[in-house]
Amino acid sequence: MVYLFLAKGFEEIEALTPVDVLRRAGVEVKTVSITDSLSVMGAHGIEVKADLTLEGYDEECAEMIILPGGSEGTQNLENSEKIREIILSATERGLYIAAICAAPTILAKMGLLNGLKATCYPSLASVLIENKVKFKNDKVVCDKRFITSMGAGTSGEFAFTLVDKLLTKKDSDNLRISMVY
Repeated sequence: MVYLFLAKGFEEIEALTPVDVLRRAGVEVKTVSITDSLSVMGAHGIEVKADLTLEGYDEECAEMIILPGGSEGTQNLENSEKIREIILSATERGLYIAAICAAPTILAKMGLLNGLKATCYPSLASVLIENKVKFKNDKVVCDKRFITSMGAGTSGEFAFTLVDKLLTKKDSDNLRISMVY
């Protein structure tokens, strides 16, 4: 099971593109509101109804967690003690942790990317560098169990990389063809 966390102000394309692509690939994905409400307002005024709230998150079923960006959304994720606990537990359990745009800064500030290669929204590269991360100016960067991506324009590549990791490169390639990507 893949869990994607939604906080008020999330970047819609960075959240919904991975959900859509992974579901097309046959991967079970649940969107999780970090508040008590299933309705979460995105950065561009698109309201999304999450599949469940944090109470429904089942750590034992998780094989990947995804953190979408958006300035306000990332700040709200970072300010959530429960999300930080989930990230630490996922790291300890060796799950894939995927983050896009501003969200990789959460992982960097937590010290989880120390010495690893990663990317993020270009104007935030200094946050990664200050936290001993080897910043790469690439659309998607994978190091150990961390998958990071730059932003809204790299959401497609990010999503297909998640398929590569959870299934196979062949599955991802076939999906790219069927979606005319």
